[in-house]
Formats: sequence, structure tokens, C-alpha cells
Amino acid sequence: MSMNDPIADMLTRVRNANSASKPTVSMPSSKKLVEIARIMQEEGYIAGYDIEKAEPRDILEITLKYGDKKSKTIRGLKRISKPGLRIYAGKDELPRVLGGLGTAIISTSHGVMTDRDARKAGVGGEVIAYIW
Repeated sequence: MSMNDPIADMLTRVRNANSASKPTVSMPSSKKLVEIARIMQEEGYIAGYDIEKAEPRDILEITLKYGDKKSKTIRGLKRISKPGLRIYAGKDELPRVLGGLGTAIISTSHGVMTDRDARKAGVGGEVIAYIW
């Protein structure tokens, strides 16, 4: 079965595993999904990720992060730009999630980065998702 929107599938799997307090979640891997996982790890939303070699496709396994008493690190995930409606933002209108408390993941010509990094680099791009 071909998947129309692998990024939305990834975010949904992470959201569901997080709400069920699962320690890990796995999904088919791609370069874009690995970049999103890297940003989530750098921003402190997940504990880590691994790429397992498999046939016909590699598997991306994300280790979720929880605080004291199983409190969730990820409060929310939202897909913004969809295959049917792409959302782009210029360098001057990059979004701020929860007034800067959350993170917007942006796909730019310099690669996938957070909204803060895109502001520093002075580039805009496609707004992939919000995470808070």
C-alpha cells in the first residue's frame, strides 16, 4: 500500500504512542522523516531515534521521552502543510508556536530546520508541522 502523506503518518504514530505512554514507536524511514526526528531530538521532545536496516525499506524507531511520574514531554503535534494544500512562509512571516514556547518545523532550501534557526539564517520555506 502506498502512503500519501508519510509525515502526517509519522506525526500520528508519535501522537498515539505518546498518549498511550509507549516507550518507542517505529515507522518506515525516509530522509525527511529522519530530519524531523533529528529536530525533535535536538529540541528535547524525544529521547532519541535509530534507523534499522530492513527489506524492503529501513525502519525509523523513535524513543519517546517522559518526565517525572510519566508526564508527557510532547503536549501536541499538528501537521500544517499537507499534500493538498502547501503552506509556505517567507523569512519575515515565520510562525511562532505558543509565543515561542513551541517549535515550528520548516523545510527550507538549506534543509529542514526549526523556526528559530530559519529566522537566524534569514530563510523561509514550507511549514511542515508545529510541536509543543
